[in-house]
Amino acid sequence: MKKHLPILDVKAAFVDVGSEHMHVSVGGDEPKVFGSVTSQLHALRDWLLAQGVRSVAMEATGVYWLPLYGVLEAAGLDVRMVNGRQTRNAPGRKTDMQDAQWGATLHMHGLLRAGFVPTADIRRLQDYLRLRADHVGQAGSCVQLMQKALERMNVKLHDAISSLAGASGMAVMRAIIGGERDPAALLALCDVQIRRAKAEHVMETLRGTWSDEHIFALEQALQSWDHYQRLIADCDRRIQAVLPPYDPTLPALAGPAKRGGVNAPEIGMLREILAKMCSGRDLTRLPAHTPYGVLQIIGETGTDLSKWASEKHFTAWSGLAPGSNDSGKRHGRVKRSRNRVGRLFCMLASSLARSKTIALGAFYRRLAARRGKAVANKALARKLAAWFWRVMVKGDDYVEKGIADYEAQVRKGKERALRRLASELGQRLMPAESNA
Repeated sequence: MKKHLPILDVKAAFVDVGSEHMHVSVGGDEPKVFGSVTSQLHALRDWLLAQGVRSVAMEATGVYWLPLYGVLEAAGLDVRMVNGRQTRNAPGRKTDMQDAQWGATLHMHGLLRAGFVPTADIRRLQDYLRLRADHVGQAGSCVQLMQKALERMNVKLHDAISSLAGASGMAVMRAIIGGERDPAALLALCDVQIRRAKAEHVMETLRGTWSDEHIFALEQALQSWDHYQRLIADCDRRIQAVLPPYDPTLPALAGPAKRGGVNAPEIGMLREILAKMCSGRDLTRLPAHTPYGVLQIIGETGTDLSKWASEKHFTAWSGLAPGSNDSGKRHGRVKRSRNRVGRLFCMLASSLARSKTIALGAFYRRLAARRGKAVANKALARKLAAWFWRVMVKGDDYVEKGIADYEAQVRKGKERALRRLASELGQRLMPAESNA
């Protein structure tokens, strides 16, 4: 008896999104074409409602889908963003019209799996955080231009101090632009610790071959850096306005606050605000999780991680878990590309590489010695992502047991493997005699 694929929604719609045109098909019928301007998006919405459509699927094409998604979401429609791989097997010649019909047919039979899209308030926070990250990157490029200008004048200040963008470096460069050339006077602008530890070395690095064109380049780079610092401060104020206000009546969080790094936003009581957003859970108790790092992750995932059924689903979505490609006796793996969340966890994991007290640092070094640093970083990032999911969904408390406990567990594992191997070979293990 022949069985047909069931139709779950005869009014399921699919939109093939483009920069200029939107091709819309309902139930696999002949598509209707709309423009991409606001009035046309409203006309598309009204036409779908008139057709009795309840669910619409779209491909996440660049940023072109975002305006339409907002319009359809506000109209109460169930909007599903799908990966383009799910609609790539359209038979025959590929056109936008056929793509819309094929996508609607798949959606009608329930063959399209919805991807994750954060809520509107998290998307607003996400936009501010991503814009801020762009400004931070551009400010970093300005620091490179400053260093290049100093190199052209044979001023090796960046070799003597830890960062040109620090207070000492900025004070010296502003004085150079202002006309100061005396190494002793420039050294006096540096921090007292620099003057105490390496005064002679810094003075030698400040004896340059001053050229007007390179001083002008330094001035231009510094002006650009100041400009981006103002933009970053503006973003910080917008981010703080989006976040819920700090509630002083809530109990104080236990433990000291972690340092957020030089690029952390200037937002007061950020750790407490994030704990309030996460139903009282302090994510900064996890290793390497600073308030800024937690804010960036929440800006991508939101605070409801129950949308991922398990920690394995979450780590696979972030691109930190290996993909499988099995067919019969052939077993293979598919390389997953890490999304922004996966890259954030990898960045957090890199800060644990040289930890001397945290067990995850020992895990990284043990795996890096065997498989390399790239594999170890990704594996450690996966552990951090799994812990993040467990704290947010299960409410688990992370307890740091230290490197000694981790090494004891590794030793027990090795002993079990030795006993198993000895049993297979019909041998018996004997403890080594003590030298005492």
